[in-house]
Amino acid sequence: MMDSIDRAKQRIRLIIEGSRVPEDLHHADNTLQWLLHLEPGADEALQIAALAHDIDRAIHEIKVKRTDFDDYDAFKTAHARNGAKILRSILNACALEQDIVEEACRLVTSHEVGGDPRSNLLKDADSISFFDINLPLYHEREGWPEAKRRSIWGYRRLSLRAKEIVKNITYQDETLTGLLREIIDGRAC
Repeated sequence: MMDSIDRAKQRIRLIIEGSRVPEDLHHADNTLQWLLHLEPGADEALQIAALAHDIDRAIHEIKVKRTDFDDYDAFKTAHARNGAKILRSILNACALEQDIVEEACRLVTSHEVGGDPRSNLLKDADSISFFDINLPLYHEREGWPEAKRRSIWGYRRLSLRAKEIVKNITYQDETLTGLLREIIDGRAC
């Protein structure tokens, strides 16, 4: 019999699977994998937050849209808050313990900016995953200038530990590997 945590994770994956962004489910699972790499003993609230941190993007009708914001950080803040609101509904429907619901939603709300050790851990896992799997598809979809801008933004928010991990990432597309090297070396501004 499936417990409430497993039901919640299954429901989160089903929602993300419906995203119009093809890599969203892979990114969710990859973020969870990076979280467990960084913190093997991560509790359920952290694991749920890692899986669901971008759930906002999966529901096209209510997702926060980048085009509605002049400021990228304001967009990311609204995206995180909306994701937490969506997650709260899912977790409550699955009858999770309220302390897990509160912590998972708090973490999703702060996953773009961090601010405490647990939120910083989630931010790092998310950012490493962007460079690990998202960047090539993001570049293909959004173009070079946006991929460069987003990569600079994402690299700057990494902890020193996460920057060491990202240094080892390479791509089949040598121009993307070159871009990442420029960002790491501080030559791309």
